[in-house]
Parts: sequence; C-alpha cells; structure tokens
Amino acid sequence: MLTRASSDHAGNPHIEFWLATDNGPVRLMVDGEQPIFFIDQSAGAQAAALLKHEGVAVELKPLSLSTFQHQSVVGIYSTNINHNRRAQRVLGQAGIELLEADIRLHNRYLIERFICGGVEYIGSPVARNGFTELRQCRLKPADYKPSLRALSLDIECDLDGELFSVGLYSADLSVAEVLMIGSPQPCEGTRIEWCSSERVLLQQLINRIEQLDPDVVIGWSLVDFDLRILMKRAEKLRVPFTIGRDKSQPHWRDAPRDSSRGFMDIPGRVAIDGISGLKSATYQFDSFSLESVSQQLLGRGKQVEDVDDRMAEIRHNFHHDKPALAAYNLEDCRLVWDIFEYTQLLDFLLLRSQLTGLELDRSGGSVAAFTNLYLPKLHRAGYVAPNLPPDGGLVSPGGYVMDSRPGLYRNVLVLDYKSLYPSIIRTFKVDPLGLVEGLKQPDKAIEGFRGGCFDRNKHFLPDIITGLWQQRDQAKKDDDQPRSQAIKILMNSFYGVLGSGGCRFYDTRLASSITLRGHQIMQATAGWIEEQGYQVIYGDTDSTFVWLDGEVTASRAKEIGAELAAMINERWQQELKDRHQLESYLEIEFETHFSRFLMPTIRGSEAGSKKRYAGLIENADGERMVFKGLETVRTDWTELAKRFQVRLFELLFHDGDPSQLVRQTVDETLAGRCDDLLVYRKRLRRKLVDYQRNVPPHVRAARLADQRNAELGRSLRYQSKGVISYLMTTNGPEPLEYASSPIDYQHYIDRQLKPVADAILPFAGLDFDQLISAQLGLL
Repeated sequence: MLTRASSDHAGNPHIEFWLATDNGPVRLMVDGEQPIFFIDQSAGAQAAALLKHEGVAVELKPLSLSTFQHQSVVGIYSTNINHNRRAQRVLGQAGIELLEADIRLHNRYLIERFICGGVEYIGSPVARNGFTELRQCRLKPADYKPSLRALSLDIECDLDGELFSVGLYSADLSVAEVLMIGSPQPCEGTRIEWCSSERVLLQQLINRIEQLDPDVVIGWSLVDFDLRILMKRAEKLRVPFTIGRDKSQPHWRDAPRDSSRGFMDIPGRVAIDGISGLKSATYQFDSFSLESVSQQLLGRGKQVEDVDDRMAEIRHNFHHDKPALAAYNLEDCRLVWDIFEYTQLLDFLLLRSQLTGLELDRSGGSVAAFTNLYLPKLHRAGYVAPNLPPDGGLVSPGGYVMDSRPGLYRNVLVLDYKSLYPSIIRTFKVDPLGLVEGLKQPDKAIEGFRGGCFDRNKHFLPDIITGLWQQRDQAKKDDDQPRSQAIKILMNSFYGVLGSGGCRFYDTRLASSITLRGHQIMQATAGWIEEQGYQVIYGDTDSTFVWLDGEVTASRAKEIGAELAAMINERWQQELKDRHQLESYLEIEFETHFSRFLMPTIRGSEAGSKKRYAGLIENADGERMVFKGLETVRTDWTELAKRFQVRLFELLFHDGDPSQLVRQTVDETLAGRCDDLLVYRKRLRRKLVDYQRNVPPHVRAARLADQRNAELGRSLRYQSKGVISYLMTTNGPEPLEYASSPIDYQHYIDRQLKPVADAILPFAGLDFDQLISAQLGLL
C-alpha cells in the first residue's frame, strides 16, 4: 500500500515511496526517471533555440501524440529537476503553451503505471533500522489492502503553544498514556509518563512514536494545530523533531492563499485529520468541533464546551490537578479513535486510495482522482491532456427542478433514478475523448447538447463508471459500507469534475450534455406517468413525486410505485434502442410512499416552493416524518421554530386542529417560558474584518463578543470564522455568553413562529395573525 511519495533530491530525479507491507515498512527508491512536459510541435524550433540560448540542458523529442485540437506535440525531457523548471520558465515567458507541466514526477510515475494504492515491486534490498529499503526498483499495480496501525494523538497547551501534555491512544498498539510535564504523583485510572521539562516531553514523544512505530497518526485538527505546534515548540527548543520512519523531520507546506492551514509530510507515516477525513466521506455537521461530532456520533463528549472556560480549567488542572488534566487529554484521544472506528473512516480512505490513487491524507481531491484514472488511458489513445480553461470556464446548467403544485396530499409516491448522472454518462457515452473523436464525424456520433457529440466506441469514462458500478453492487451484496460509499462518492463526482473550471478536462459541452439530458429525461418521465392517469406534482434532479388521487391502500400504493418504475425502465430501453441505437442504463426505482405530504408555497406567494417539503411515512415499525429544506433541518433557525414546525405537521398530518398549539406557543414565548429555545447559532463564513457593507446579525453579535473578550483579556474567538450563538434583544443581537438586554419576544413571534405557521396553517384553513390577535391585543 503506497503511503507517501516525494520527488527530487539535490536536483537529480529521485523518487521515494513508503509502503506498509505484511513484513513491515518498506522504502522504495526509484532513480533515473525523467521529468517531462509537452508543447505543440509547431513551436518546437522556437523552443529549441530559446533553450539552447539559455543553456538549458533538455532533449526535445517529436512524439506520436496530439492535442485535443489534433496538433502533434513535442516532449521536453530533462535529467535534472532544476533544468526542467528552468525550461518551463523560459518557454512560459516566451508565450509557448506548456501541456501537463504541472504533473509532478512521482505522480506521473504512478499514473502511467495505473498504480492506485496497492503495488508489487522488485529491487535490491538493504536492511535499515526499523524498515527495509529497496533500490533500483520497478513497480506495477496490485490488489492489496494493508492492516494499518494507527495512533491517536492530542496535545494540551497554553494559549502561546507552551506544552502541558500529550495524549497517546491506540487499540492497535495497546497504548493509553499521557506524557505530562511535572513531578511524579499518584494517579488512578490514567497512565502518566512524567517529564521534567517541555524539552524532555518532546524527546519522550519522539521516542514513543519510534517505539510504537504507527503507520498512521490520527487526531482532531491534527495537522493545523497539534503537529504544527509540536514542530514549532521543537524548533524553539532546538529539539530535532525526528518522527519520520527514517528519523527525519516532518515537512510543513502552507495551503495556497491561507498560511494558517497546510499539509504535513512525515516520511514513512501519514497524518490524518478527522475533520478533513469526515468531510471527504461527505459527513455534515452543524459544527465540526470534537465535542459536537462526538456527541452526535457517540453520544458522549467533553464536559466543558466554552473555549475560555475550557482553557481556564486546563490551566488550573495543569497547576493544581494534573491527573484530571491527563484524564481529559486521554479522553480526547479516545473520542477521536472511537469516531474513526464508528465511521470506519480509515477503511473508507484506504478504499478511496485503492480506487483512485489519492493519498490517504488528501482532502477533497475529485479532480486529482479523475486525472489519475483518465490520463494514462488518454495517453495510450494518442492524446495529451489540455490545460485548465484560462477564464475559469463557463457556468453549466444545473439539475432539473420542476415547478411544484403546492398542496396537502394523501398518498404521494417518490420515484428516484439510480445514480442518474453516472447513468447518463454510461448510456450516452459522455466523455472527453469521446467528444474529441465525435466532433470528427458528428453524423455518426451520439448527439449531445450545446454542440457536443460523442463517439460511440472511442471513450473511457463510460467504461470506468461501469467497472465502479459493478464494484458497488458487489460491495452492497457484501454489506461493505465503506467501499460502497467510496465508490458512490467517486461516481457522483465525475459530473462535477467535468463541469469545473479547476479540471483540465473541463468543457461546457460535457457538463451540459449530462445536466440537460437529465432535464430531458425528467420531463419525459413526468409525461409518461401522467399518460397513466396520475399527477406529477414535483420533480427535482432525479426524483419524481406522483400523487395518487383518491382512496388507495398502502399496499396498493406500493404496487403502483413498482408498476410505474417497471413501465418507465422498459420504455427507456425501447426508446433508446429505436431512436439512438443505444442500450439504456437508466434505472428508476420506487423509493418512498408518503401517506401524507405537504408541498408549501413560496413565502409571500401562491407559487409552489422548490426543494422544500414534508411527508409522513407509515410502515410496520411505526411513523416517520421527513423534512426537506424546511426550518427543522436548517441550522440558522432556532429550536423554538423547529419544535413548533414539527408539532404543527404532526397535527396537520393527523387531521388535528393546530389552533391551540399556536396560541399556547405564542403565550409561552411572551411569558419567557421558552427562553432556552431562542438561541440562534450561525457559522461565520469569513473573517470578521471581511464583513464591511452588509453586516448581518450574527456578525454584529460576534463583534460584540470579541470586544468583550478583549476587555476581559480572553481569547478572541470569532476573528477567523467559527460558530456564534446569540439572542435577539431589544438592543439588537447580543452574544449568548454576554447577553444582558431584555429578549425581544416580538422578534421571535414575527421572524420565527409566523413564517413557520404561514407555510402550514393555510392548508388547514387557518391564519396565524387571526389566531393570535386577541392575545397580542391584551398586552
């Protein structure tokens, strides 16, 4: 399993790979690879003259490859990394377009060999301390999944970064301990290694990592906080932070345009941050704090949530109750470990690497994954890849969203297309190479949109998706959730990649031929359903909502759903065969039967809303309400509004009278009995100083909070993003921790209760203002 690669050494091409194997860690050394990039053959003579004049030692070779514009190319090879960079600079300054110049040497080595994750290798072995090294290596792809040993690490420190302790936990390595600065003292329940100074703590940590020898180090904000602080403290105290497998130090790289974030390369090990990993696996939380995520996933977390109170407690315990601090430190390590276990996050990242070649610690990476899979196939077809669009690309059409028919319904079916966009790519052969080849003979190609057309035989992406689809079906049969999720994310990312100006294969004809085909499919689907005598009340990207007017039993509703799905699938098979001579991979499934369903109107309008609805599902296990786009699933609405909305829907779906609930909720709000439900929680998407013209309430509250924090000598919590909790008072928004003015109850009635009620009550023949007018008149 490939864990890390780096490139040059002293200017000479040199690639280093670290592997986890059944026989322990292995370092592979590959020499003699030549950096390469391409230019149009028509610029070859000019390039040769320029490089000769500048004394750049490179070799120009005409190749049997061409650009997407069918122009032959010249490959520019060098035997030295520095010469390669000079050649790029000289030619770039002369206005000569460089192709694939941004692909790093070690990435190209793997890509061209179709190596994704697993690898077989041969070479000359040399025994090293703690690992095996092989030189003069040759590699090829292999199907191999390692058993990686992980170590959870968490530090506790002062605001200036001065270390108090480091916690280490691993079920793999049978370790649960804390390295703590201080004199030995009795401690029950937590193993503490006492260190006489910060310097000794750092050295002891280095020794423990060497002894435990983990493949993976995990943590929460691990790279940007814990490891970065450890590196800075080690540098300040002049302690070589040699935690690499070869006793080398980690290397920090700033993230582009944000020096507060970065990447950490630890030779022979991988540092995986839990936040980035969960985001890569498409997890979403109101807050990604360790407290919030652990509470939602594990049902337990920290005892103190407020940052300043927590810092004060950490300081106090360090000076007066070190065993308590050690227990707190170790619990953070356990929480991270248990989150990784609960979500099977490491398994997911391993499978993603096996599928795409992405490093385990890579966040996002959809474009890189697509490039890894597509580029070697493209080269073997005789083409080099284009560069990024210079203008960032044109905006492509979005998914289909039908005008809804607002109303309160009984018996609504939802039919969903299974992976609609990947199915369109497979069926209609949407593909970068297919577009290039299809444009050569458009009369024989499959017609796309916005001038696109696709070759029926020369393409790669449809086959890539077919292979992934088959793997996902097998993963589902095997109940292998991490693999199934990894494949689903990868397949669904292909449309976004092709429509992104950050991808070298971007072309508006590609993305439009997917989304606009989706529009066409959804419109045809609605028409066929209505031909059967049913009404389609809404459609959204890949889902169609069908109303079964009249009295229908639950079992009959499900039968109708299955019949409609079978009819539509059969229709597509015949339609595409007859009209386009294509095999259909489109598959619609009967997904849900709502016994009651509400499609609201747009606020202040009689038109139906989009992407907002609620429904009631009844089955043998009981009832379940589903909300989409409504206040109960939005993070910027108060708990008061959410609970009010849920209760209103419960009454509405069971034919109850909401009048008493409305009056009671307003009465309790005005009486101050709902104060704990009035807190707004909203994320700051930018730095506070960046809010200039429009200053929304949560920003005003954050500024007041940090103003007060500064006065009290506390940390400024909200200067660089974060989540602010606040109340609306008679003096405007005030941060929850410093709120002192009376609560503006009328604000909550007008801005929280009324909008919720106005979206629901009209369907029960009621009006919010009329229901509460008598109460307000008594005030």
